Amino acid sequence: MNVKRYLPILQWAPQYGRSQASSDLVAAVIVTVMLIPQSLAYALLAGLPAQVGLYASILPLVVYAIFGTSRTLSVGPVAVASLMTAAALAPLAEAGSPEYIAGAILLAIMSGLMLTMMGILRLGFLANFLSHPVISGFVTASGIVIAASQLKHIFGVQASGQNLLTIGQSLMLSISDTNLSTLIVGTGALLFLVFARKYLKPLLLLAGVAARAAEIITKTAPILAVLATTLVAWQFRLDLQGVRLVGVVPSGLPELTMPSMDWGLWRQLAVSALLISVVGFVESVSVGQTLAAKRRQRIDPDQELIGLGTANLGAGFSGGMPVTGGFSRSVVNFDAGAETPAAGAYTAVGIALATLFLTPAIAYLPQATLAATIIIAVTTLIDLPALGRTWRYSRPDFGAMLATILLTLAHSVEAGIIAGVALSIGLFLYRTSRPHSAVVGRVPGTEHFRNVLRHDVQLCPKVTFLRVDESLYFANARFLEETVMDLVIRKPELKDLVLVCPAVNLVDASALESLEAINERLRDAGVCLHLSEVKGPVMDRLKNTELISHLSGQVFLSTYEAWQTLTGTLVSLKKTA
Repeated sequence: MNVKRYLPILQWAPQYGRSQASSDLVAAVIVTVMLIPQSLAYALLAGLPAQVGLYASILPLVVYAIFGTSRTLSVGPVAVASLMTAAALAPLAEAGSPEYIAGAILLAIMSGLMLTMMGILRLGFLANFLSHPVISGFVTASGIVIAASQLKHIFGVQASGQNLLTIGQSLMLSISDTNLSTLIVGTGALLFLVFARKYLKPLLLLAGVAARAAEIITKTAPILAVLATTLVAWQFRLDLQGVRLVGVVPSGLPELTMPSMDWGLWRQLAVSALLISVVGFVESVSVGQTLAAKRRQRIDPDQELIGLGTANLGAGFSGGMPVTGGFSRSVVNFDAGAETPAAGAYTAVGIALATLFLTPAIAYLPQATLAATIIIAVTTLIDLPALGRTWRYSRPDFGAMLATILLTLAHSVEAGIIAGVALSIGLFLYRTSRPHSAVVGRVPGTEHFRNVLRHDVQLCPKVTFLRVDESLYFANARFLEETVMDLVIRKPELKDLVLVCPAVNLVDASALESLEAINERLRDAGVCLHLSEVKGPVMDRLKNTELISHLSGQVFLSTYEAWQTLTGTLVSLKKTA
C-alpha cells in the first residue's frame, strides 16, 4: 500500500522549509481575520449558535492539512452547505436547540463517513453526475435564498421559511415591526461592504498601495465592518434599543462530541447528508483544481474525498457543522501566498486563539452585520446571465438549469438538486438513445470522409458508409437497428454497408446483440456488414464474440482501406445539400 497516497502530508512535509513557513504564516493571519466573521455568520445561517462556526474552523483545517491534496484550499463552513444544513434540520427541531445542534453534528459525521468511504472506494467520478448547468442553477438559486433569508436580520424582524416564497411572505407580514436601529446598522454595514468591494481596491492603488496588498485588504473588509459595528453596539448599548447581538459566546476550545445513536435520525438525515457531501465535494474540487492549475500543480479527486471526509469527521467530533472548501477563502489564501496545506493548520491555531480570548468582544457583534457579510458573500454565487448563455447553446441544458433554480426557490434545496440530477441523467439518456449518425463519403483526392449533407464527396451506390457518433449501449441499440434497416430499404442496390466507428468507445451486451441481429438481417437481404476504425479496447472485447466470427463482411483498419477494397471505380459525385 502506498502510504503517501493516503497521507499527502508525507509528500510535502519532508521538504518544508523556512521560506514556505513564512509564506504560510502570512497567509494564515490574513485568512484567520477573514474566517472569523464568516464562521460566525455561516453558523447563524445554519440556525446554530455562533461558536459552532468557530469550532468547525479549528480541527477540520488541521485534519485537511494531513489528508488533503490541495496546497491552497481553505476548508470551513460555507454558505451553500450552511443553507442545506438548515433546510435538513428545520423540520426536525427548533433552531439553536440541543436537538438541532445534535442534528448538525450528526450531519457532519455522516457526511464525513460518506465522503471517506467514497474516497477509499475511488468513487470521485460520481460527482460527474452533477452537470455544470445544474450546479450553476443550484448555486444561483441557493445564493438568492440565502440573501433573502438574511433580510430579517437587516430589518430586525421575526421571519422564517425554507424557500423564497415562504421567506418573502413572512417578511411582508413582519415588515411593519422593523427596528430602526437594526436597519441603520445592517444597511450601513451592507453599504460599506458594497463600497469596499467596488471602490476600495482602486482607491488603495491610487494611494500607492501595492496591488497584492490592496487586493488582500479589500478581501478582509468584513472584519472592519465587524470591528466598527461591535464598538458602536458596545458604546451605545444597542441591545437596549432592540438590536439583536450575537450574545455570549462560550470561550475555550471545543470538547470531544459523540454523535447521536438515534438510528431513526440517521435515516432521516441520510439523503441530506449525501447531498451536502456531493455538492460540497464538487465545489471543493472545482476550486482546488482551478487554483492548482495556476501553479502547475494537481489534486487527486479521490484523495480529496478522503481529505474532506476526515475534515467533516473532525468537525462532527469537535462539535462543529458540515464543512467544505470555500471559494472566497481559498482565493484569499492563494493570493496571500500560501504554499502548503500547513497554512490551514496555522489558520486553525488563529481561530483557536480567537475562541479562547476574543469571545467576550464577539458578544457585542450585531447579527445585522453578519447578515450583511453573508449577503455580500453570496452575491458572487448568483449568476443569472448563465441562463441566457445556456439557452443560446443548449435548450435541454437550459431546461434542467431552470428547473433546478425554480424548484430550489419555490420548494427546497433538496428538491432542486435532486430534480437537477434526475433531469441531467434523463437528458443524457435521451440524447444518447438517439445517437447522431451520418452517411459519409470520400472527400475527393484525400483519405478523409465527411457527411454527404455537408460536403461535396464521392459515393458508390453499392457501398454505404454509416458513421456512428456515439457509444452503443442498451438505450440506443434498437435505434441503430432501425437506422440501418431504414437505410437498406431506401437503397435497393446496396451490397455493402460499413459501420464507421471512431466515436464508439463502448459496445455493451445489448448493443452486441443488436449488431448480431443487424448482421443476420443484412445477410438475409444480400448485404454484407463491415466495420471500420474500431478502437482497440472495443475490438478486444468483440474479437471473441459470435459477431466477429459470423460477420458477413470484414473489419477494416481505416475507412479509406474499406473504400479502396469495396468501391473499385468511382461512379458518382454528391453535391452539397
